[in-house]
Amino acid sequence: MEVSLAPTSLPPRPCSGSAPLRRRRQNQTRLDPPRPAPPLASRSGPATGRPAARAMSKKKGLSAEEKRARMMEIFFETKDVFQLKDMEKIAPKEKGITAMSVKEVLQSLVDDGMVDCERIGTSNYYWAFPSKALHARKRKLEILESQVSEGNQKHTNLQKSIEKAKIGRHETEERTMLAKELSSLRDQREQLKAEVEKYKECDPQVVEEIRQANKIAKEAANRWTDNIFAIKSWAKRKFGFEENKIDKNFGIPEDFDYID
Repeated sequence: MEVSLAPTSLPPRPCSGSAPLRRRRQNQTRLDPPRPAPPLASRSGPATGRPAARAMSKKKGLSAEEKRARMMEIFFETKDVFQLKDMEKIAPKEKGITAMSVKEVLQSLVDDGMVDCERIGTSNYYWAFPSKALHARKRKLEILESQVSEGNQKHTNLQKSIEKAKIGRHETEERTMLAKELSSLRDQREQLKAEVEKYKECDPQVVEEIRQANKIAKEAANRWTDNIFAIKSWAKRKFGFEENKIDKNFGIPEDFDYID
């Protein structure tokens, strides 16, 4: 018995451009109402997590003072002693302080004297008790109150000085006239100073200074004249030069002599 291997014939598929299919699509387009646009949340997709991530990024972090206050709450609430590694575990979990900023915040509290620190062996231990903080605040308050008191006393003294200085300084006709006279005298003083400056060269002190300068210059000139005569005498003895030839070669005038 022979078996036929020819493929089984399949019913023909209608093509996309056939008339019945086009008619159904047109009817569906006319009858079906337009679908509303999906909301923005569904467009982005719940699996992406973008709206939640954007909200998280806009969340404001803790300021430095808030971190310090929350860390002090840990010490005050527990009244215990901690190491740095302990605070790095407790602060993020209970107070929302990031682990990376725990060391910096803790050191700032130590620097300000709000937290005590003691090194024992190879580890640092930190603690802060409410009683110490209360005493520190009391001392700070006393200092501030003392400064306020001193400021008030200084203000009172200045007010008294102002009131005292106002006595006899009321604007009167006589005071106005005296003020004008004082201004005129000051202008006259400036004019006289300028006039004196013109005749400064005739000042006895300036004249005496000029005389002393002339005396020093005269002594220096005669000293160099003596040196030149000594060189001329040595040249005549050493080389047998005549004096007039030496004067001519070195440009020494014939009337060269000491200054009287």
